[in-house]
Amino acid sequence: MSDTDIVSCTIEDGIAWVKFNRADKRNCMSPTLNRRMLEVIESIEFRDDVGVLVLSGEGTAWSAGMDLKEYFRENEHKGLHAVRKAQREAYSWWQRLRWFEKPTIAMVNGWCFGGAYGPLFACDLAFAAEDAQFGLSEINWGILPGGGASKVATELLGFRDAMYHAMMGENLDGIAAARKGLVNEAVPADQLKARVTEVAHVLLKKNPTALRATKWAIRRVREMTYDNAEDYLIRAQEAANSFDGEGRKEATRQFIDEKSFKPGLGAYDLTRA
Repeated sequence: MSDTDIVSCTIEDGIAWVKFNRADKRNCMSPTLNRRMLEVIESIEFRDDVGVLVLSGEGTAWSAGMDLKEYFRENEHKGLHAVRKAQREAYSWWQRLRWFEKPTIAMVNGWCFGGAYGPLFACDLAFAAEDAQFGLSEINWGILPGGGASKVATELLGFRDAMYHAMMGENLDGIAAARKGLVNEAVPADQLKARVTEVAHVLLKKNPTALRATKWAIRRVREMTYDNAEDYLIRAQEAANSFDGEGRKEATRQFIDEKSFKPGLGAYDLTRA
């Protein structure tokens, strides 16, 4: 397999289907994969034919986490400079995914362990197969959940659930992961892609400027005081208006003048903006 094949990307009807492509390694993340993933993400971010990014995995896993041989052992043998370089390569594409210009969806089709919690949290929405497996197995290796995994656990789970999940090293299936907040929903594996496609098509009908501002706002305000969040949101809306001042006016026109849509029941017609 060439370095470019280690991540696959197919664009269909506005959706970029990006996949970890190391099925024989349970899609664990090597330095090569991390470098390639950043390249793929950056290459599609501003394409006009991409409105939603879906991140999934080939085979039976979403991602089993970091590659123990290539990411850890080989770089530790080379020294601290190699360790830091590998960390930056991984964290850089997770960060790029967190602040991607368009909506992102994690489609967790199988194993999601350890380091895979980084890109899981980086995606705006997450859907899992009911039989997918989520785990922080680091404690079983004699290490702590690093690389952001502990942070993700505390962000998405309640305090007691995060403690239990990290300290016990027990897995959660997709149903339990949805119940505890790691993902939005769990569905039977054979319905997973259809459900994600359905959600993606709903997002594609929303105002893209508003979507971008909304997803960034939700991430930002979580760490702000109420007053700071209130001020940020005022500025964020004003900035969004500068990018798309006509969209809101068109929505208002369709609602007040035409009475052709109801905000609580659907989106305004973008094709007429």
